[in-house]
Amino acid sequence: MALKLHSNSLPAEAPGAAAPLQSAATPRTRASSTVQKLRHLAMQREVIVLLAMVLFNLIFTPHFWSLQTFNVNMTQVVTIVIVGIGMTLVVATGGIDLSVGASMAISGALAPMLFLNIQGPLGIGLAFVLPVLAAAACGVFNGLLVTRLAVQPIVATLVLFIAGRGIAQVVTDGSLQAFNTPAFQWIALGKVAGVPFQVLLMLALVGLFAWIVRKTLFGQYLLITGGNEKAAYLCGVPTATIKLIAYTLCAALAGLAGLISISVNSSSDANVVGLGVELDAIAAVAVGGTALTGGKAYIGGTLIGALIIQLLRYTLLAHGIPDAAALVVKAGIIVAAVYVQRRAR
Repeated sequence: MALKLHSNSLPAEAPGAAAPLQSAATPRTRASSTVQKLRHLAMQREVIVLLAMVLFNLIFTPHFWSLQTFNVNMTQVVTIVIVGIGMTLVVATGGIDLSVGASMAISGALAPMLFLNIQGPLGIGLAFVLPVLAAAACGVFNGLLVTRLAVQPIVATLVLFIAGRGIAQVVTDGSLQAFNTPAFQWIALGKVAGVPFQVLLMLALVGLFAWIVRKTLFGQYLLITGGNEKAAYLCGVPTATIKLIAYTLCAALAGLAGLISISVNSSSDANVVGLGVELDAIAAVAVGGTALTGGKAYIGGTLIGALIIQLLRYTLLAHGIPDAAALVVKAGIIVAAVYVQRRAR
């Protein structure tokens, strides 16, 4: 006989028999609901802060509402967001990458050498592909140190943090590479319907990686690895491969950001390309709500965090406060973000 699980057809003993099923399902449902509520609350907090800063500037900062100001703020945040996306992936595994600035420098050093010495579309195409691949190779190196040699991420990436920029300087002989190549620089200076192409590229990357983290198997493995690597490994998750991919993607995105950076400046100087970007990226990740202990990855939050940091810097400069003070305030924001994360946990 078929037993229908309906409240009107259950015998007197059914409520007691059904209780284990209910008690088994309820904690999981409640846990999932709690996580979603905390996530929405965190995102709401960041959005409220961003909107409050926008409102303040609309009232007290002259010309803030102009299209030129909007474009300036958006283009200045592009490289931080692109690097921050990769940093979010690495942080989600419980790691950190201090070498993203060096990866930007290597990529930015190689690109002009290609399109200045190889004429035509071939040189332009190679200048977009090979430098990003070279940066990705730096990520593979970092990932192998972390996964194969079990080196702490902060130490493993410190190797290229120190040596990577030196490699870029050796490749360019320490000289400044100036250029005027519209076909290459369109990635940063081109516009589509009046919107800078680099901004559209940034938004596309944010959407793509947000989808990857939330909807793909790689994204699920990424979060599981960062949440409890040992348990994930015992459950069959290829944790070493996931971490290697995360470091590779992080470095490749940094290489792409390096191409945008040199395109904006019409020059490549290995001494300054990507200098300090690793700190801005980590700050954007922390302010965006991604836990630095791993297990979480909020790509949209990284975008919001980067916008908050950029808008704060713009606000201080627009009101006559020196950039040095902005650095102090930025440090305070990072401390506050980490404190809020600890309270939330």
